[in-house]
Amino acid sequence: MGRKYLKCFTFVLLALGFSTICAAQDGIALSIYTVTSKSVTAQWTPQSIASSYKITATPKSSAEPPVFTLFSENVIIGSVISLSPNTVYIVRVDAMDDMGRILTSAEIEGTTAPDVPVINEAYSEQGDSITVDFSPMFGASAYIVRLESEALDYFSEIQVSDTPATLSSLQPFTEYAVSVMSVNAGGRSQPSLVKIVKTVVGTLELNTSSPTNNSIVLTWEMVEHAVLYTLSLSEEGSSIMVQVNTTNTTMTFTDLEPGTTYCISANAWGSDQLPSGDAYVCQITRPPVPEFVYIMLASGRSVGVAVYWDSVRGAESYFVVSSTGQNCTSFTNSYCVISPLLCGHNHSITVTAENQAGPSYPSNPEDFLTFPCPPDSLWAEEPVSENCTLMWNEVLFVDYYTAFVRSDNENKELCNTTSNACSFRCTCGTTFFLTVFAFNLAGVSPPGPIINYTTTPCCPGNVSVSLISTETLKISWPPSRGADIYETKAVGASDLINCNDTAPICVLSDLSCNTVYNVVVMPCSEIRGCTHTCTPYSAETAPCSPEILNIMQTNTSSVNISWSVSNNNANYMVNLVGQSDSRSCQSRGSFCEVSNLTCGSVYEITAFANTSVGQSLPSYSVNLETGPCCPQGLRVKQVTRAMTNVTWPAATGARSYIVSLKSPRGDAKCHTLNPHCLMGCITCGTNYTVSLDVISSTGKKSECTYHGFSSGDCCPSSIRLYSMPNNTIRVYWHSFGGLSNYTAILVGMSSNYSCRSYPGRNSCDITGTVCGEMYTVVVAPLSRDGAKVEFCPRRRYSVSCYSSDIEMVMSWRRRRSVD
Repeated sequence: MGRKYLKCFTFVLLALGFSTICAAQDGIALSIYTVTSKSVTAQWTPQSIASSYKITATPKSSAEPPVFTLFSENVIIGSVISLSPNTVYIVRVDAMDDMGRILTSAEIEGTTAPDVPVINEAYSEQGDSITVDFSPMFGASAYIVRLESEALDYFSEIQVSDTPATLSSLQPFTEYAVSVMSVNAGGRSQPSLVKIVKTVVGTLELNTSSPTNNSIVLTWEMVEHAVLYTLSLSEEGSSIMVQVNTTNTTMTFTDLEPGTTYCISANAWGSDQLPSGDAYVCQITRPPVPEFVYIMLASGRSVGVAVYWDSVRGAESYFVVSSTGQNCTSFTNSYCVISPLLCGHNHSITVTAENQAGPSYPSNPEDFLTFPCPPDSLWAEEPVSENCTLMWNEVLFVDYYTAFVRSDNENKELCNTTSNACSFRCTCGTTFFLTVFAFNLAGVSPPGPIINYTTTPCCPGNVSVSLISTETLKISWPPSRGADIYETKAVGASDLINCNDTAPICVLSDLSCNTVYNVVVMPCSEIRGCTHTCTPYSAETAPCSPEILNIMQTNTSSVNISWSVSNNNANYMVNLVGQSDSRSCQSRGSFCEVSNLTCGSVYEITAFANTSVGQSLPSYSVNLETGPCCPQGLRVKQVTRAMTNVTWPAATGARSYIVSLKSPRGDAKCHTLNPHCLMGCITCGTNYTVSLDVISSTGKKSECTYHGFSSGDCCPSSIRLYSMPNNTIRVYWHSFGGLSNYTAILVGMSSNYSCRSYPGRNSCDITGTVCGEMYTVVVAPLSRDGAKVEFCPRRRYSVSCYSSDIEMVMSWRRRRSVD
């Protein structure tokens, strides 16, 4: 086999560092699987023709002999041992046949790990950490410290660069197994011998405060597994130390120096008699109380109070406060200024020193009295017209007051008093400017507020009141002093009307009618308001318009008109204006009657009221419509047995008509727009009462009555013809009562016959008739004047020539007459 050429590739293998894989041309591949300080483990691809494999490790840069190992044909991972630490080796794999001949081979370069470190010491100084001190190894680029808890609930490998190494974030008072491995580019060594280390109890977390200037309070949370606490207190800069053991979680150190810094260290002891790590804190006590405080006035842009004191130990700032709430603060000086100085106060001032522990007790208060304040609330009153009083609220620390009064016409007054009021003369319509100063031994107060007081405007004279319409008053007057606007009021019995205007004239409208008003003009100003003491004037409005309440028609031509009465001592007039005539009536009461009205006419009715003041407005108009006129000469004519025609002349004021025919046997009625009506359903032989209702377009109705009407007698029924001897025909019928006469008429082809009956009979005989002929037969009643009723029906009969002595004539055809 010739020389083999190898191609090399670099791979990153987890937990193994960098390894190189080389592949031979004929297919075998070799890689470093893992290394230790004294071994190399290689992995290769299997060869189907190989019977065994040989792994040889030859130092690259030393004269040490190579080391090899043989493996069977089923092995693809093998180790070479007894190597030197931190040494570069050429690793070769040979695939051999049964005779030991090399079939194929591959080489790779690998480095053994550094030697195994030795742990010199492992200990715990803090509850959350362990420090490991181990011997450094030649060729190691880093170290891995392995930690595993005794309960196997914690495992960690941490890479460090040097020794000693401190591992943190552990649990206090817990046992851990510690081992160390050295690392280079080839890999890591075997772990060192295990060292068992237990962490100490947790470190205290201290909280301090200084509630007073000679004490410090120390507190902490209880530490788990701790059985004792050791506390050490020393003044900063001093070697003197006070040590205390306690099982509590709080400690108060007393009898300390004010304004002094003390440092405290603390340890917790576990049951294994080992201390925790040191906890350390420093705390300053509150400063002492400032002394020798004194006060004086400080001048500047504003007057203030300068407060001085002696500095005290440990103070970082000073706070000065007055009983008024004003204050100042100083950080570097032993004085500060309270400004501006407030008037009217007896200041009580204290000084407090402060540092990070808190404030000291305040110093003894020092008093300081200031000049008085001016009265802050002034007002003027006018209890009596043109006599005013200026008043104000009393002010503390005042000996007396001076009031200044100046009017808008430049008059001035001055008033000194120990009370809180001054009187001065004031005229109407004048503005005064008022102010007050206060005095005490410290001086005069600053200028106080200046108020304006304006007296009420003067009442106008020569007021004129006149009635310009039924419910409107006109009031005028000359301008008055001090008035910006005028308010005019008219006060009636049940209402109040206002008018506001800047002009000296006012019109009050929408007043109540027939009412006496008290009218007063009140001048007003924006500042002072209105003058309510002006003289009122009396005025009366015109009477109220009456309201027509009812119009009652007493007959066809007379009406009674009533209206509302709402005026005192009024006379009422009612006018009725029609289309062709007019009427009127008067009364001092609430009604009057008007007669002789025209039928079929419309009247417009209005009412007026009159008093000594004048006439009212007319009432709302009410229309009165009289009933339509009854027509003259109504006629009734019967046109058929059951139908009549009623006619009449057109009536004045009529729109429609209702004609009524009434009888005990029934009524007939017709509603029409025309002056005639054709009416049916008339019963024969009946007397009717005739009436006519005439109706206007608005529904007004007149009832008209006329003479009665009698309908014709009823036609007989059941007409029979009987052949009698000697060419005689007897006509028989059935009548409907009464004593009417009847006539029977037979009309033949060649001759006509008739017969009459007497009252009470229902047959008659006709002689000389011809047999074998057709006859038209009519039987009708006769009126009193002998006229035949024309509406009875006709019937046709055939008379046979071959009949016995008495034989009924058979009807050939019957028909109703249309004549």
